[in-house]
Amino acid sequence: MKSTKLKIQNRKGLTLNAHLEVPANQKPNYYAIFAHCFTCSSSLKAVRNVSRALTQNGFAVLRFDFTGLGRSEGEFADSHFSANVEDLLDVHAYMAKHYQAPGLLVGHSLGGAAVLVAASKLESVQAVATVSAPATVQHVKNLFSHQVEQTDEKGPVEVSIGGRPFVINQEFVAEFDKTNLPSLVEQLRKPLLIMHAPFDKVVGIENAETLYKTAHHPKSFITLDQADHLLTQDIDSQYVGEMIGTWAKRYFPKVENIMLNPEGEQLVGHLNIVEDNFTTSIQTKNHTLIADEPVSVGGSDFGPSPYEYLNAALAACTVMTLKMYAERKQWDLKEVYVYISHSRKHSADLNLVLEQPKYLDHISKKLKFIGDISEEQAQRLKEIASRCPVHKTIASEVIFETEIL
Repeated sequence: MKSTKLKIQNRKGLTLNAHLEVPANQKPNYYAIFAHCFTCSSSLKAVRNVSRALTQNGFAVLRFDFTGLGRSEGEFADSHFSANVEDLLDVHAYMAKHYQAPGLLVGHSLGGAAVLVAASKLESVQAVATVSAPATVQHVKNLFSHQVEQTDEKGPVEVSIGGRPFVINQEFVAEFDKTNLPSLVEQLRKPLLIMHAPFDKVVGIENAETLYKTAHHPKSFITLDQADHLLTQDIDSQYVGEMIGTWAKRYFPKVENIMLNPEGEQLVGHLNIVEDNFTTSIQTKNHTLIADEPVSVGGSDFGPSPYEYLNAALAACTVMTLKMYAERKQWDLKEVYVYISHSRKHSADLNLVLEQPKYLDHISKKLKFIGDISEEQAQRLKEIASRCPVHKTIASEVIFETEIL
């Protein structure tokens, strides 16, 4: 997954901090926007996990900080609910202009309420997913209800929300009373996925019930079991992203990925040097792979490096050969692990005496056997590991023929 930092100016001239996550092949089929929870930011681990899971389903995901939160400009008091919706609309317009109009909106907690309102204003939105969303915007006021009255008397006041200090004013408080969310959901008429934990202590499950009963089909509900409101466990946020990705694709046109044609060879590799840096697409007759270089050498790390693929070929061939040999001998070999590393080592470090000392390619292969295997059998398996076809190819002299097409 690649992340690109973006700076998006909203209608008030404030700069919103954003990240665009794209699939490993950098070619998204669909676009989505993620709206984070109240007082959170787009850097919350749960947000990143959901975005990552969505990219694995072909979505490019724009996650951003609302006004006055995270690294976006503005004051928190300006981040009232209507302003959140405006930010969503402005971000959507930016994406439509510079990339593609997002067809999926995903919102967490109050962000879920915000995407419902935004979706009602955007024709290009084809599906909406909410996570732990309140059924009424006013629900959020309960977080600081005992301090609301002070805004009338003192103007802006500092309140504590989730243990953190925020400054709010009367406009911030009043904005929460302007939206009738159930009525809006009833009129939405877009595919809606509602996800909620039955024991959510911040936004109760009854909120999900209200939204679901109010919405029209197609609508879906997925329980989040023991998840907490902020999805602090990775397993929960990853599950959310996977489920949204699977559900949402039903409501988007199926995109057939353009397959590289090996043209009669065993595989073809392709690199668009202008667009893809080192990220290389590899296609066999039936399988697609991605190769890349690590970030440390200027790559994007979207896939294994060429030498890691070399190691992978050797590892796969080794364990498959050992399986066949052990089965033929009827040995009790249940599992095989092979650990492989490639490096360049000097002949002197390898205790080799050469007329002209030099650096040589060195491959370390370590084997681990699971099963009732004797020492004698283990030694024989070690010998066989060196006889797998890929091992023999690497170790032998290879003749290359290269031609220009």
